[in-house]
Amino acid sequence: MGLEDFSDFSTDDGGGSDGDDSSGDTSGGPDAPAETLEEEPESTASSFQRYAMEPVGEDAGLGTISVSQGLRVAEEGDDTTLRAFITTGNRESVRIGTYLLVPYPDDERLFCRITALEYAQEFQSDDATEIHARRQMRRNEFEERDYKFTATLEPVAVLFEDDSSADADGSDADRTELKRRMTDRVPKPGAVVREATDATDIKTGLNIPEKGVFLGHLSVGGEKIRTAAEPPTVDYRIADDYADGDPLVFRHTLVAGGTGSGKTHASKNVLRQYLAEDRRYPMDDGRRVAPALVQFDPQDEYAQMHDDNPEMDDAFRRRLDREGVAYGGYDDTVALIPTEAGVEYGGGSHRAEQLRFTVPFSIVDEYDMPWLVAGASLNDNQYGALTHLLSRFFRQTGGEGTYREFCAFLDDPALKEELDESGRVHEATFDAVKRRVHGVPSGVFDGDAAAITELDHELVRPGGLSVVPTYHLSSSRAKELVVLAVSTMLVDDKLSNSPNSERIKRTPMILGMDEAHNFLSEADNVQARKVVQKFTEAAKQGRKERLGLFLITQDPQDVAEPVFKQVNTKVVLNLGDEDAIQSVNIPANLQQKVPYMEKGQMVVYSPDNSDPVELIGLSTCLTRHGE
Repeated sequence: MGLEDFSDFSTDDGGGSDGDDSSGDTSGGPDAPAETLEEEPESTASSFQRYAMEPVGEDAGLGTISVSQGLRVAEEGDDTTLRAFITTGNRESVRIGTYLLVPYPDDERLFCRITALEYAQEFQSDDATEIHARRQMRRNEFEERDYKFTATLEPVAVLFEDDSSADADGSDADRTELKRRMTDRVPKPGAVVREATDATDIKTGLNIPEKGVFLGHLSVGGEKIRTAAEPPTVDYRIADDYADGDPLVFRHTLVAGGTGSGKTHASKNVLRQYLAEDRRYPMDDGRRVAPALVQFDPQDEYAQMHDDNPEMDDAFRRRLDREGVAYGGYDDTVALIPTEAGVEYGGGSHRAEQLRFTVPFSIVDEYDMPWLVAGASLNDNQYGALTHLLSRFFRQTGGEGTYREFCAFLDDPALKEELDESGRVHEATFDAVKRRVHGVPSGVFDGDAAAITELDHELVRPGGLSVVPTYHLSSSRAKELVVLAVSTMLVDDKLSNSPNSERIKRTPMILGMDEAHNFLSEADNVQARKVVQKFTEAAKQGRKERLGLFLITQDPQDVAEPVFKQVNTKVVLNLGDEDAIQSVNIPANLQQKVPYMEKGQMVVYSPDNSDPVELIGLSTCLTRHGE
């Protein structure tokens, strides 16, 4: 309450001490002394003289550091007490998650984040009364000055200028670099709190790289952070230079989001950045090579990256140019179409080149994949029998046998009798293996097209995008067989010291897998264990072999934990399932936002890149997307 409040006081009947009453009588009453009536001027007899109560100058900032409830910075976050009083004119602009700066007496500043907002009574009174409630219900305005408004702050880092980067000879002594360190000092009481509105301050405070692969713009509560710079947004990037450590693409990425969350849109925008013209990675032999991107596509959406987005206008293009974001249809896009007997691929949603291929049954021997035909129903004993039968078959055929020939091989009753009598394979086990092999979708193997093992130069092209659509295949088993066969071939050649394909071995590669939960699940069967083991090894060796996994899923809880643990960067869009939200293992303050995020909003948790942040992706896809 200020002094000006007294000027507004009035009695219930409308009278007051400020100004003339309704009768115009200024005598002070019938009992007033005569000398008073004669000497007091009529204009001042019953009015207070007004004084300007506004402070001189202009307010700077949102408020000040308060000590009313303590002021403490501690190593343990729960022991920290840091609050700011927010002035009445600034209260509508602050939000939970807003980034703030608090100056120290020297040139250092505390970078912090609002974690709670609270109203408290300015004066001791009971507002839980009938009179107070009804009076408040009849008022048109809420008096902010009647209450305290405080923000609880979480210290993030101390920002300071570092001149150690100056040249040793002092020729560049004036150059300084903004850096951050852990919070190790407490701000002074009454220090002015300001919103962080400089992109350099915010990026340094959150440890975000200046350069790298663009993901989106920083936001708080679903609204982009605005600065005074041009462009006014703050871009978020993933480190992609060996000068800053290993590029994070080779430490793997997971994009998780429910149906309608925009995960395919977001994934296309991110993958388009890895196809930027200047994107190169150094190899052990000294070459700098553009990455090859191989994307498995269950919905026939990613081959559309060949085409421009007709919804993109010139103003949006200029904005992307200013921010250094790669965009536009990518010409070097090839759709490699897996064949299946009696099944046709439509391919009408894109203009990318199409190249048909088949999976040769010999890949089972060439890349040691007996589990490819085992499926999910064989136990360990039956799997051992299958391995023996395949080995014997390929020895007889010189490694070139077909699926139909293998089925005929198993149909030989003499073989079954021989193995049973020798004790090598029991007849019941033999029958179980035979049933499973005959249950494989036969039209997938050995079709009328080039073998995928002979198309390594088309599948893996430096700077090229290869899309393997599977939506047209007749069954989930057929889709699984194609994806696992091709992806395992790529992984094996990448990890092998004696690869079948030098092209695959010598090219940095990003392996994208949509609906990854369908192929990398942790189930209690031989096939799942073998697949998970293979991809876990690939994930562990990714940095060394220049192999990055880019996994996209709506069910992250179903991705096998050994693979999941190797993923460094998690991009989480809207998820409604509690188990899915828990599985991505992001900080609790961001977890609670996930179910309420709109399309395109995301949380990025990449510990080796930055603090956890909230982003908004681009509203327009950088390539064609949708019908």
